[in-house]
Amino acid sequence: MKKIFLSSILLTTLLLIFSCSKDDNNVIPVEPDPVNTTLSGKITSDMTLTNDVIWQLQGRVAVTNGATLTIDKGTIIKALPGSGPNASTLIVARGAKIMANGTADEPIVMTSVADNINVGQKFGTNLGVNDRALWGGLLILGKAKISVSGNASESQIEGIPASDSDGLYGGSDDADNSGVLNYVSIRHGGTAIGEGNEINGLTLGGVGSGTSISNIEIIGNLDDGVEFFGGDVNVSNLLTWGHGDDGLDVDQAFGGTVSNSVVIEGEISDHAMEIDGGEGSFQRGFVFDKITLIGNTVTEGGEYADLRDKPEGTFKNIYATGFKTVSDLELDNNAVAQNFLDGKIVFQNWVINLPAGVPSANSIFVEKTGEGENPIILNPNFTERAATWSTAGTSGGADLSVFSWTFAKSKGAL
Repeated sequence: MKKIFLSSILLTTLLLIFSCSKDDNNVIPVEPDPVNTTLSGKITSDMTLTNDVIWQLQGRVAVTNGATLTIDKGTIIKALPGSGPNASTLIVARGAKIMANGTADEPIVMTSVADNINVGQKFGTNLGVNDRALWGGLLILGKAKISVSGNASESQIEGIPASDSDGLYGGSDDADNSGVLNYVSIRHGGTAIGEGNEINGLTLGGVGSGTSISNIEIIGNLDDGVEFFGGDVNVSNLLTWGHGDDGLDVDQAFGGTVSNSVVIEGEISDHAMEIDGGEGSFQRGFVFDKITLIGNTVTEGGEYADLRDKPEGTFKNIYATGFKTVSDLELDNNAVAQNFLDGKIVFQNWVINLPAGVPSANSIFVEKTGEGENPIILNPNFTERAATWSTAGTSGGADLSVFSWTFAKSKGAL
């Protein structure tokens, strides 16, 4: 029986070989196991997203403590819309890492399922900068210091329900490492979770200096382009275009440096920069260096910057162009003015491409004295003081050549 059985196997094998070699059309290909390309729920162990398929983001997805999400260069992630707290959002929780290391030729793209971009492409053709709130956004949360009311060491990030512990950020480790984000384009996000509670294109909550973030683009986000909640991470070669609220938003004693970066206002943008200080007793200052601000003449807002709630920081080598005649940079109250007097807010080397009707570069720097505020304590006033660091001109700020890979460049926004 054993010999008969083996002979039958041999005969079957020979028949298969003969039939395949005789007529290739008769070969039945073996289908590979299908790949599940939908991300949902929690990622609790190491995972790699490859660039040969389109990955879908469904609902609130969290890379949890101890897990690493690796995203190959050229990978495309398309998010389903969702709604409210279940909007499609990618969270890198405290203790997790994201290793998203793209290149200029093969950037990593996070966008909406409505985008017709395909594998191997950098851009789709059917969505533009005014297509917003089609999904949530990317949140990276770390263990670095934050300054919140009550001097707590941690807090729940905005845009994520309080019941979700993966939304916690903050701690005591300013050198915390949440991974790498390099050549990543985040497009068409900002879904509203609730009234006045939208998700930023890129949210950095308590992110430490061990994290590497460079060559980042945010396109058409309904809320802020990037918001820093405390932390000590450095960011370079950042571009945000067409945000609905602010381009660069700073809160809770952010202590890092943002360098060689660009804010391009869109048709509904508010401020290019909105700056707040720590909410608790812990305070420290950030640095903005080599920043280009490109305004617009359309929106009712569209200001250079608003400094509120005792911020600390240095703004140097800034170039601003394309703003309205009535656009300004405001010190909002006496607490901000006192920080300025105490050297905790520093302005150096601002160049303004003057809008029509603006007499001098320093005239954009104003004190907000209306809306029930007492007169600002500065004497001489902020406008007069600004003459020492501001000049009129048509160049300066960031090196724009590093943004040749971006969607913004392809659409002529630079």
